[in-house]
Amino acid sequence: MAPPVTERGLKSVVWQKIKATVFDDCKKEGEWKIMLLDEFTTKLLASCCKMTDLLAEGITVVENIYKNREPVRQMKALYFISPTSKSVDCFLRDFASKSENKYKAAYIYFTDFCPDSLFNKIKASCSKSIRRCKEINISFIPLESQVYTLDVPDAFYYCYSPDPSNANGKDAIMEEMAEQIVTVCATLDENPGVRYKSKPLDNASKLAQLVEKKLENYYKIDEKSLIKGKTHSQLIIIDRGFDPVSTVLHELTFQAMAYDLLPIENDTYKYKTDGKEKEAILEEDDDLWVRIRHRHIAVVLEEIPKLMKEISSTKKATEGKTSLSALAQLMKKMPHFRKQITKQVVHLNLAEDCMSKFKPNIEKLCKSEQSQQSKPLRKDRSTEETFQLSRWTPFVKDILEDAIDNRLDSKEWPYCSQCPAVWNGSGAVSARQKPRTNYLEDRKNGSKLIVFVIGGITYSEMRCAYEVSQAHKSCEVIIGSTHILTPRKLLDDIKMLNKPKDKVSFIKDE
Repeated sequence: MAPPVTERGLKSVVWQKIKATVFDDCKKEGEWKIMLLDEFTTKLLASCCKMTDLLAEGITVVENIYKNREPVRQMKALYFISPTSKSVDCFLRDFASKSENKYKAAYIYFTDFCPDSLFNKIKASCSKSIRRCKEINISFIPLESQVYTLDVPDAFYYCYSPDPSNANGKDAIMEEMAEQIVTVCATLDENPGVRYKSKPLDNASKLAQLVEKKLENYYKIDEKSLIKGKTHSQLIIIDRGFDPVSTVLHELTFQAMAYDLLPIENDTYKYKTDGKEKEAILEEDDDLWVRIRHRHIAVVLEEIPKLMKEISSTKKATEGKTSLSALAQLMKKMPHFRKQITKQVVHLNLAEDCMSKFKPNIEKLCKSEQSQQSKPLRKDRSTEETFQLSRWTPFVKDILEDAIDNRLDSKEWPYCSQCPAVWNGSGAVSARQKPRTNYLEDRKNGSKLIVFVIGGITYSEMRCAYEVSQAHKSCEVIIGSTHILTPRKLLDDIKMLNKPKDKVSFIKDE
């Protein structure tokens, strides 16, 4: 069973699985190890744990497997790597011969299925130095508590390039994405019913069929050799063409606006305060960030100064008391006050930086983007509270709500697997199942709606996953894609489509 979801949702689930399948597996009392990571696993671990967590698991140093390193022959090494030729070759160089081995022994954990060719290569070269060699089936990045990415931005090029010579590349990347999506389901301990958007292209159909086949194979060969039936969750695969509008509109909710207008890289925001350059990480450990990231910029600019005043007034009230016990209490609270105010200063700077970019020209663009236009038939959201420059709702929100309420058209959204009756609305149930009147309740109790978008998702679409989960509290939405899009990133991706693949500026670990 997957570990229970705690405060950080998907991130916590991933960390608990890594802890159980990697660290607990090779842990020995008092024995420290060196850890080797490749590019993908570095991102994976950084997304769900900190160095202090690794220290607690007996890891003394974390190294990049690609770089030259000094040997530490008295210590054992834990390799957490992707099953690629590049990473495996780097591992083999560390154990070229007994006299030249960099480490005392190796524990190897692959993120996903290791091809026989690579496994045999390892076995033939240095099997005596290996204490463990396992596949843990986590081949995705838990970006947020309800958001994941496969970290394959080049999928956009292969899926949409008009160059027919890229057909083999597209087939290979479809296979890779399908395997990665299966690890998302496996990590959540789900075998979902798989369905897809049938138009405008056949990308979603092809990927859905691959995922269903790989899910079937995965659950046939689990540890207990038992076939796991379909769970009460649903996986929906969508092609990016379903809503091109949301990818280019300038969003005015805090997170989307910040990542669109400011040079934030690796979730790191750089700002100046008191004439000094500072950095802050925008992460879910920051409660204030989680609280305000999906709010409109106008609300954020009002709320943060209010919070700062509240803290200041609380501090002044405490300072007014001169007893020793009151002073001792104040000293204990000082780090807490300082931490809270620092966070608020960061987010106030972030909001003001957004507005400084918005006012000169983005405001005019937003007025143009949100003018009345002929609308397709969609859910009426006129009663929902909104701002004049933020009336557009991404199509994905309609899809999520309709999926949970069983309103998706089965012709437009066909299944490529036998879906549980609780999702397909059929009456074909055994006498032991609940009466049909309880289907909706049964589905909502602890079920998940897992969504995958081929070709990138936007921050506004990520926000929709949280909003719909909040409205349908017992059905959690987990949304993911090949990568995260901003309007500029999308336009850069589109510019690459007519270029030959050797001229495209993406870097891939082959």
